[in-house]
Amino acid sequence: MHPVNWIILVVYLTYVAVDGLRRARRAKGLDGYLLANRSLPWWAVGLSVMATQLSAVTLIGTTGQGAVDGMRFVQFYFGLPLAMLILGVTLVPFLHGARVYTAYEYLERRFDAKTRSFTALLFLLSRGMSVSTILAAPAVVFSSMFGWPISWSVAVMGVPTVLYTMFGGVQAVAWADVKQMVLVTFSLLAVIVVLLVRIPVAPDDALRLAGAAGRLQVFDFSLDATKTYTFWSGLIGGTFLMLSYFGTDQSQVQRYLAARSVDEARTSLLVSAYWKIPLQALVLLVGVLIFVFYLFRAPPLFFNPADARQVQHAGAGSFMRLEARYGAAFAERRAAAAALAAAGGRASGGTAATAAAAHAFQVSDSAVLAVRGEALRLAERATGAPARDVNFIIPHFVLTELPIGLAGLFIAAVMAAAMSAIAAELNSLATATVIDFYRRWVRPVASDAHYLGVSKVATLFWGAFACLVASYAATLGSLIEVVNRFGSFFYGSILGVFILAMLPSARAPGAFVGLVAGMTAVGAVSFGAPEISFLWLNVVGAVTVVAVGLPLSFLARARSGSA
Repeated sequence: MHPVNWIILVVYLTYVAVDGLRRARRAKGLDGYLLANRSLPWWAVGLSVMATQLSAVTLIGTTGQGAVDGMRFVQFYFGLPLAMLILGVTLVPFLHGARVYTAYEYLERRFDAKTRSFTALLFLLSRGMSVSTILAAPAVVFSSMFGWPISWSVAVMGVPTVLYTMFGGVQAVAWADVKQMVLVTFSLLAVIVVLLVRIPVAPDDALRLAGAAGRLQVFDFSLDATKTYTFWSGLIGGTFLMLSYFGTDQSQVQRYLAARSVDEARTSLLVSAYWKIPLQALVLLVGVLIFVFYLFRAPPLFFNPADARQVQHAGAGSFMRLEARYGAAFAERRAAAAALAAAGGRASGGTAATAAAAHAFQVSDSAVLAVRGEALRLAERATGAPARDVNFIIPHFVLTELPIGLAGLFIAAVMAAAMSAIAAELNSLATATVIDFYRRWVRPVASDAHYLGVSKVATLFWGAFACLVASYAATLGSLIEVVNRFGSFFYGSILGVFILAMLPSARAPGAFVGLVAGMTAVGAVSFGAPEISFLWLNVVGAVTVVAVGLPLSFLARARSGSA
């Protein structure tokens, strides 16, 4: 990487770290460290909520998703606006008014200690695995840049971030998130401008090529439950997922608990409701345009250079023959893409020619994909691990195609996004560990200084856990999917408990048994019918908890003789 890019990267990350530590000095006491003394303005909370999602996983995983699968992933967020409106009138006033540190404290007040602890444990498991994936995203960048093993790359990013988080607090994290959002949005727009300039066809022709390859299909109204991204899975399953994520996940709840009032907490959620889908579409569009760019400029056979080295080492002759076939298939596709762009730009009367050119392009694109599929299978045999290099598409493009300076800026955005997201997640994990377990069960009475010290130890533990799991998470495929698969296994059941908490007739035995039943049902569906989309697991978990919990609550009330 050019020295100018290194300078930009180091200067920006140093600024973020120094500013975060400066703001951390203002966090005095447990309330200041964990909730910023409930003093954050709505716009800072709103941007922080968005920044926690717009992590390095989004910049790397979602752009790669857009390049290989197009715009369909945006359907995943169709339930977000509805979820935010529901939360604004339900859980937000409940939790903010309860003056709690964690969402799970409220469950003990409403039900009992074991329901609180079990729910908090599920959060720790889900978020602990998810933060590992968030850490894996920048590790992919370092691995692609320097050829390091993923485990080394995880350590390079993870160790300083864990140390930074130990000395930070919610206030430091939130204001770092605000700066991150500005940098990330600017970087995405700049990359789009570069792509439109570098692609050798007009923007409308570029979109026509993307459409012919199926990359612009947004809506899929299929009722097939095995399809991951459809209108219905996004609207229904996505609503349940977003309700649980924003309403019951401590990493998000901790943000709006730090807001000045219930009204400002509600307003902060509306920021995501209005802006998340357009921003996500922008990220996917970057991936789509990168796909179009590589129609005219030969992409590597393997975006992951480590796979290329392994395959070449396993058999240089096979590798060279495969590359020759790939080069020939690419040349045919490039010619077909140019012909389709030319046919689309002609005057009226060229409809038949355009259709023929589109068909020829689709055939040639399928041929390229077939060769790449064969190459990835060869890599799997050579490495003994899944060869899904979707996470390496944007790093390769940034390092080989972006101008000097802009490449450093984009990588700085990835690193800053990772730092703020990881810091936020680790902070919420430490909060739940200390408040819901240590203070509740181990040492109920102690000074703020003692709890702060335990919080730092908990942060170190979860940071080490994240680093260990991150090396594995980077091999699982699209990182943005991995994060949501981890979350969907737990989120629906957690949401179901909070739904019961808002129903006056619900009782503690029903809530606890319902939670166990919900996780059992999700496990049965996940492992018994793995072809069903993970988004529907959120519906299965929530519905099962309520369906089991309410009848048991009625029985408990009848036995106790209460009304």
